[in-house]
Amino acid sequence: MAKKARKKTAAYFDYNLLFIVIFLLCFGLVMLYSSSAYTSANKYGDSAYYLKRQIRNIAIGAVFMYLTAKIDYRFWKKFYTFAYVVAFMLCILVYVPGIGTDSHGSSRWLALGPIQFQPSEIAKLVVILFLAVLVEKLSKNMGKVASLVVIGVILLPLVGIVAASNLSTAVIIMGIGVCMLFVASPKYSHFVIIVILGVAFVTVFIMFAGYRGDRIQAFLHPETAGDKGYQTLMGLYAIGSGGLFGKGLGESLQKLGNVPESQNDMIFTIICEELGLFGAICLMLLFVLLIWRMMVIANNAKDLYGSLIVVGAMAHIAIQVILNIAVVTKTIPNTGVILPFISYGGTSVIFIMAEMGLVLSVSKGIKLENI
Repeated sequence: MAKKARKKTAAYFDYNLLFIVIFLLCFGLVMLYSSSAYTSANKYGDSAYYLKRQIRNIAIGAVFMYLTAKIDYRFWKKFYTFAYVVAFMLCILVYVPGIGTDSHGSSRWLALGPIQFQPSEIAKLVVILFLAVLVEKLSKNMGKVASLVVIGVILLPLVGIVAASNLSTAVIIMGIGVCMLFVASPKYSHFVIIVILGVAFVTVFIMFAGYRGDRIQAFLHPETAGDKGYQTLMGLYAIGSGGLFGKGLGESLQKLGNVPESQNDMIFTIICEELGLFGAICLMLLFVLLIWRMMVIANNAKDLYGSLIVVGAMAHIAIQVILNIAVVTKTIPNTGVILPFISYGGTSVIFIMAEMGLVLSVSKGIKLENI
């Protein structure tokens, strides 16, 4: 009698996701150098100034990604409350004179000696980890309004603190939270109320900050808004002049001092100008592929906690990409949101890479059965 074959399980690791992240980072470096060389040479006397700093940021991010991918994602459960409190305190410290530093009229950065970073970027990652644990604990009661109220009461103080200086990041954090709750909750009718409350929340913060109202006016009438509408108009000129296949890599004219922050928020306009509509669509398809890989991991994660971590990271990337492209194409008012993996940034790229490490850690928990 033949012996019954034993099933063997092999650990899984999503190399497809890893390769997509690496490709996006490399593409980002190429476009960053192309979009920033002129500004870097004029401002710092070194055309590769931003490129060198971004390579440093990615190197640091690679260390974070390696560590978070190597460590079992369940390890972070132990620190979810502590991490939330630390993130909350760091976000408060940006308002302390001498520690917090201004960016475009708002306190968004912390300066601790030679180190400067944005606590709001840390808050995004912390919210994902915090909500994953909290939702898992309340998973049996997620259909009840009381559970959503408890989560809202805990989360809103952090969102409010961030919104006071950086409304766009607060919107992203709220979006991450709503997506995670939407996936975990069996009743979708509650989310109509959540969306209404979210719109009211954003409206209140717009009314209490004059410069946000000015941004809306610049969005509606950029041609008459003077300096406030200049960035929007120059970005649209860059996108329109690129045509179907673009002017060619490095051939942008709008990056020569015409498009402010061409290496940051507006880098997508330079991509459109140099690589055209074809290049822009290819980049968007890469982000779609990245999100699809995360969906596969979330659907096959071995527990709810891991699945929610991936959903949170997926929501973060998707929301930020949509907001950035919507801003530069004049679909929504200017929000100052960068394009993940592509735009120049320190804290942002480091912690986005750390998130990707967490997603890869969750993927390692998936088992493939071999007969």
